[in-house]
Amino acid sequence: MRILLLAHSFNSLTQRVWVELAARGHELALELDINDHVTEEAVALFRPDLIVAPFLKRAIPATVWQSVRCLIVHPGPPGNRGPAALDWAILEGCLEWGVTILEAVADFDAGPVWAHRSIALRPASKGSLYRREVTEAAIAALLEALAKIEAGESPRPAPFGQFRPAPTQAQRAIDWQYDTTDRVLRKIRSGDGAPGVLDQISDKAFYLFDARPADLEGPPGQLMARAGGALARATQDGAVWIGHLKPQGREALKLPATHYLPSEALRDVGHADISYEEQGAVGILSFPFHNGAMSTDQCRRLRDAFLKAAQRPTRVILLKGGDDYWSNGIHLGTIEAASKPADESWANINAIDDLALSLITCTSHLTVAALSGNAGAGGVFLALAADQVLMRPGIVLNPHYKGMGNLYGSEYWTYLLPKRADALQAKRILEARLPMGADEALSLGLADGHLTDALAQANALAKPEEFDRRINEKRQTRDRDEAAKPLAAYREEELEHMRLNFYGFDSSYHVARYHFIFKSPKSRTPLYLAPHRRVKLA
Repeated sequence: MRILLLAHSFNSLTQRVWVELAARGHELALELDINDHVTEEAVALFRPDLIVAPFLKRAIPATVWQSVRCLIVHPGPPGNRGPAALDWAILEGCLEWGVTILEAVADFDAGPVWAHRSIALRPASKGSLYRREVTEAAIAALLEALAKIEAGESPRPAPFGQFRPAPTQAQRAIDWQYDTTDRVLRKIRSGDGAPGVLDQISDKAFYLFDARPADLEGPPGQLMARAGGALARATQDGAVWIGHLKPQGREALKLPATHYLPSEALRDVGHADISYEEQGAVGILSFPFHNGAMSTDQCRRLRDAFLKAAQRPTRVILLKGGDDYWSNGIHLGTIEAASKPADESWANINAIDDLALSLITCTSHLTVAALSGNAGAGGVFLALAADQVLMRPGIVLNPHYKGMGNLYGSEYWTYLLPKRADALQAKRILEARLPMGADEALSLGLADGHLTDALAQANALAKPEEFDRRINEKRQTRDRDEAAKPLAAYREEELEHMRLNFYGFDSSYHVARYHFIFKSPKSRTPLYLAPHRRVKLA
C-alpha cells in the first residue's frame, strides 16, 4: 500500500513504524503535521491508500479523514480519550494499560477500533515505557489492523469514554512533606520527557526529570546527597534521585541537576551512571546514560572504566549501554550549555574518540557491544569499535551524522565502516538519513547477529578455544591494519572535517543543534522523508 505517515515529529515510535512498514514492502512517505493546508497538500501530492498517525498533538482535519482512511495510534486502551493517556496511567499507578489503533472521526480518539494490545506497566518513566512496551504493542496492533484492512474486514465501534485533558502542574505537584517515595516517583515519571514536574528547590523553580529511588532517609524535602549529576531529595518515607532539572523559560536547558544547584556540601556517593560486574570470564560494563547522550566527562569516565576492566583476568568485556538507549554519541545539551559550544564540541568528540580507540586497540580481551536499546549517530559507530555487535530485534538505529547540520562524524568510522560494509552499503548507510532496524543493520554489515541472551553470547566467545583463536586473529589484524594506515591518520582526517563543522564559516551544525535542543517548531518536512515533495520541486 501507499502509506503516508502523519506525525508531529519523527520520534522513536514513528521511526519504528517506518522501519516495520518499509520492511514489509509498503511505499512510504512522511509529512510533519504543521498545519491543515500542508497536510491536505501532502495528501494531494502523495495520493495515499492509507494514512497512519503514530504521534500527533492535534486532530486530523476533516477534509483529510473524510477522503482517506486515517489510523491513529493511541497509547491507551479502547475507550480511553485524550492527549496524555500514558501520563495519567503512570500518575494514577495503573498496573495494566493498552495501545489502540483507531480510525479518525470528528470526535477526538472516538473512532472505531481496528486493533488493540494490552501491556503491563512496570515502574518506569513515561519515555521508557513509550519506547519499549508502548512501541512493541503499537507495532503488533498496527500490523493486525493493516492485515484486517487488506482482508476487507471492518473495525468495531469504540467503547464510550470521556475525553480527559492532560494533567495540570497542580495535579502533578509534589508535597515533599506528605508524598511517599512511590507517589513522588509516579509524579515525576508521568511528566518525564515533557512537560516535567514544576517544583521548588532551594527557592528556585525547576522542572524535574529522570527520577529513581534512593536508599536514603532524612527530613522530607531536604537535599541529602549527590551522585554524579544527580541529587537525592528526601520524601515522607525515603528519598528519590533527581537526575535532571530544567529552569523555567523558553530557552532553558534540561541538564544534570548539579549543574544548576551547588552541591559541594552534600555527601558524594560517587557516580551511578556506569557500573561494572563480573560473571565468570565475562566483565559486564553498563552505561545507561540519560537519553543515550555521552558528555565529555562521561566519555572519559567510561574509557577509564573500560581500561580498568581490561586489566581484569576475564576474557570478554560486554558493553551493555542502557535498556532504552545504547548510545546517541556526543551530548548536544552540555555542548549547548557551554560558554564556548565549539570548544566543548571539540572536547566531546575527542573524548568519544579516545573511548573508541581504547576499544579498537584492546588486544587482551574480546569485546561485545550488546545493543538492547536504540542508538544514533556516533553511538552506532562507537558500537562498531567492538569485536562483535549484537542488536535486539525491535531497536531503531540512525547510523548517520548529516541530520545534525551536515556533521562529518568521527569515532574512527572511516576505519570501522569499510571493514564491515562495501562502498555501496556504506553510502546507503551514511546518505539515506533514514532509520533502520536490526535486520537491515545485519544485512548491511552493521551487526553480527541478534541479541538474545547477552551473557550467554559473551560466554560463548569466552570459551578457551574460541577465545584463543579470535584474540590471535584480532592481534594479527590490528598489527596489519596499523602498518597499512595508522589509526592516528584516520582520526586526524576525520577531525579535520569536524574542525570545520565546529569552527568553520558554515554554522549549520550550531544552528541545527540549537533547533534540536530547543525543539523548534518544524516549518517543513525534510525531503528525504517526503518523496512527494521532491516530485513537486522537480
